[in-house]
Amino acid sequence: MKVHFIAIGGSIMHSLAIALKINGHDVSGSDDQIFDPAKSKLESHNLLPEAGWHPDRITKDLDVVILGMHAFTDNPELARAKELGLPIYSFPEFIAKQSEHKQRIVIAGSAGKTTITSMVMHVLQAAGKEFDYLVGAQIPGFDNPVRISDAPIIIVEGDEYLSSRIDPKPKFLHYKPNILAISNISWDHINVFPTEEVYLEQFEFLLQGLEKASSIIYHENDERLSDMVKEHTDPEIHYLYPYKTPAYKVEEEQFEIDLHGLTKKLKVIGAHNMANVNAAWKTCELLGVSLDQFLESISSFEGAGIRLEIIKENPGELLIRDYAHAPSKVKASVDAVKSNYPDKNVIACLELHTFSSLNKNFIPHYKGSLVPADHKLVFVNPKAIEKRRMEPIEEEFILESFGEGKLVFAKSVDEVKSFIQDARTGKDVILMMSSGNFGGMDLKSLI
Repeated sequence: MKVHFIAIGGSIMHSLAIALKINGHDVSGSDDQIFDPAKSKLESHNLLPEAGWHPDRITKDLDVVILGMHAFTDNPELARAKELGLPIYSFPEFIAKQSEHKQRIVIAGSAGKTTITSMVMHVLQAAGKEFDYLVGAQIPGFDNPVRISDAPIIIVEGDEYLSSRIDPKPKFLHYKPNILAISNISWDHINVFPTEEVYLEQFEFLLQGLEKASSIIYHENDERLSDMVKEHTDPEIHYLYPYKTPAYKVEEEQFEIDLHGLTKKLKVIGAHNMANVNAAWKTCELLGVSLDQFLESISSFEGAGIRLEIIKENPGELLIRDYAHAPSKVKASVDAVKSNYPDKNVIACLELHTFSSLNKNFIPHYKGSLVPADHKLVFVNPKAIEKRRMEPIEEEFILESFGEGKLVFAKSVDEVKSFIQDARTGKDVILMMSSGNFGGMDLKSLI
């Protein structure tokens, strides 16, 4: 195929472009700005375009145009593609087209979907199974987050965010899973789902669209999710596989899980990750992996990129980077770190970076999320507020919303650095949580 990407710099878009080029397709793309790691990866595959939009690149001989979320409806390349009557897909639409004849395994949920998808990929690779995949992070052992081939199955991280500016429905509604795993449901993306009811409705649509004989794996400890699954599926035509957070213990800064009486020490931490392991097990079991195989493989799983990732370690100091940004993710990450390092001084820093986290109607949902940490900071970059044209956020509002007794509010990188230095005791775990980059701070320089 001859494929052109409009907004090729997106996290999945650039990975899909690379995957298609590796498969021998003729790939081109455009974007107005591209940042690392996408920039370096595209350059290494000779796919990095000159910055800007160039309608002349849209020609009649293109087989397909793939439109990224970053491109607006008035994009000149999009207009040209419409004028020529070319097939235009969002990337989830394209992935759905490419996987019509595969067994489709989709991992969804407000939190944990990247990790569960990565766990399943890790185990299947160790089991020698052939599969395609799409995941929103860099995974150890995999060169690219996307693979499209003639493999009989595909593992997809099913994101609930919108597909593109001209395809305003959640990505996961395109994939039509044969096996669906849902980790939990907690309101997020307030900029596109303005009420909790609208957000929950997207998961109802996902369940209602399941085909006959589909399997649904779901966390039954999430009562709202459990009730939703029972209401919108039919046990006569669907197979239901509920799971719980399994038994586990923490010894010498390591979690040990107990699955069906078999125990194994793991490299991942946190109660939420023990539940994620169980979801991955249920999924792998349906794909023909034995429990012994699963436990042996999962014990070497180190986590997905930027998910409780240890990025630097010195004597007496540990620096962890985490993608947590929504309230449920932040709480799970802080709980995990404090559970695994109960005798350490946990310094938790959260950057509010997304549209939801910077929305004053949404911020109160963070109440209590940082409680287990010994020292707590919330960082808001004024440039992020300005860029999104949102209402300024003041210290009093943050302190009241989070409900933390000793919370510090910072508006500059220097204030964040100063807070961390003052909080250090020589026996510290520094947890940096953001879907952004803390104002371009070099995190490794913190210790």
